[in-house]
Amino acid sequence: MPAEHLAGPATAGTTPAPPHRAPDDSQVVLAHIMSDHDTNLYGTVHGGTVMKLIDDAAAAAAGRHAGTTAVTVSVEDMRFLTPVRTGDLLTVRARLDDAGRTSMQVGVEVTAERWNATGPTALVATGHLVFVAVDDEGHPVPVPELRAVTEDDLRRRRRAAERRERRGAGESG
Repeated sequence: MPAEHLAGPATAGTTPAPPHRAPDDSQVVLAHIMSDHDTNLYGTVHGGTVMKLIDDAAAAAAGRHAGTTAVTVSVEDMRFLTPVRTGDLLTVRARLDDAGRTSMQVGVEVTAERWNATGPTALVATGHLVFVAVDDEGHPVPVPELRAVTEDDLRRRRRAAERRERRGAGESG
């Protein structure tokens, strides 16, 4: 069945957003098997390939929360914890940490496991990105309130507030 049958056209402003959403309401999980085309000269997956997957998942989560197009404003931090190799199945999980009037902070975790085994998974990368919801003309639009449901939601919101304060003070990281 074509995707348009699932939710209609993917254009900005097609469905009014509810007044609030929980982080789980817009969570996105992507999975991708890394191939030889994704590797660098050292035989590991390019960091840029992992970054694109992180941005894709985070943008989808932000867009789901906003109910409209969300554009990347900044990458707050990106950490590569262990190499990714050909044959690894990457799972990218993105969920909102906080939402302001038009902006959203999204946290992402990337895990890897062998594509053909049920062995252990490893946390290979993390990131925090900021998005702004925009209309068809690219102007910022309000987003629903993010309603914390769990203790983890509250912890993530506190850490997002700390990152926002550092941003406002001109600090990096």
